[in-house]
Amino acid sequence: MSRGFRTLLSLPLAACVAIGLALLAGPALAAGERGPMAQQTPAALYHNYCSVCHGDAGDGNSRARGSLKPPPRDFTTPQSTQELTRDRMIAAVKGGVPGTAMVGWGTQLTEAQVVSVVDYVRNTFMRASTQDASRGRQVYARVCSVCHGDRGAGSMWASQNLRPAPRDFASPQARAELTRERMLAAVAAGRPGTAMQGYASKMSHEDMAAVVDYIRDSIMRAGEANAGISGTHARGVPQPAASQPAAPQPAAAPAASVVKADMKLAMPQGLKGDAAAGRKFYDANCATCHGTKGDGQGPRAYFINPKPRVFTSAESRALFNRPAIFGGVSAGRRGTEMPAWDKVMTPQEIADVSEYVFRSFIQPGAADVAKRP
Repeated sequence: MSRGFRTLLSLPLAACVAIGLALLAGPALAAGERGPMAQQTPAALYHNYCSVCHGDAGDGNSRARGSLKPPPRDFTTPQSTQELTRDRMIAAVKGGVPGTAMVGWGTQLTEAQVVSVVDYVRNTFMRASTQDASRGRQVYARVCSVCHGDRGAGSMWASQNLRPAPRDFASPQARAELTRERMLAAVAAGRPGTAMQGYASKMSHEDMAAVVDYIRDSIMRAGEANAGISGTHARGVPQPAASQPAAPQPAAAPAASVVKADMKLAMPQGLKGDAAAGRKFYDANCATCHGTKGDGQGPRAYFINPKPRVFTSAESRALFNRPAIFGGVSAGRRGTEMPAWDKVMTPQEIADVSEYVFRSFIQPGAADVAKRP
């Protein structure tokens, strides 16, 4: 009996199921390499063989995490950067790590593939956290702070002169209402009836994702961790003292109101999507989670937490215009099974699948779409 098989026998059933899905995913995706979208890139190897345990963001937040003891390695921590040399990682991928669920892939991957996926992890995740935080902070300071303020609670000028006033990201209401997808949609398409303009034609999708993640991590989550405490947030963002008067806040919107994106906006970068080509990619790669009808009922949805996006919901149909879908497909969604497809797809291919999703699920009557059999 091989060591890898003995390791699997010692794991909980849920972990075995998750690892088994990863093993099945590799050949299924590899078969698609005969088509126009070859996916034997380092990013695709990581997605096919590693992400089921280590997560699409390399932080170990996967559906298998709760069942594995010890949990999968979080590559984004300073500890991993200090401990994991390149040679150590290559040896682990080839031979596995005794006492963990990490089995050796040396019999299934070539030497070149092992090296390429290790380098992908090192270059993408082990340095990405600091780079992304810095990038998002710089974009926020340059573009967003003039209205939202350095601390996310609204600048004095904007709070007094803009109606409605800019969103207070540090408020409990913002943390309760703003999902990452809704924020990406707002950055990409703007918010009708407010001073918030769309940046899909002015920013790269990487910058939009970085600034949204910076706001969520450094402003929204920090405020949540220290609710009711004046002084400084845990992440070092200074806050006004309790004695300072609060900035004027906009009246709360009626509960029934829904911010709707401009559905007439075109794809970023001057692209025009081909829905027919996008359907082929969606059926092969997206329907397993989001479902063939866009209802989030794909065969993998049962194992995924949080659940896949339901494109046919009222919220999705209000928020997801072409730029927002393009940004979501490109950048992915951290903490979920949604990968950043810009690692393995061209902008045109992303525009194609985004156009298919938009026409088929967000606004089915927007244009002619090939009917499903």
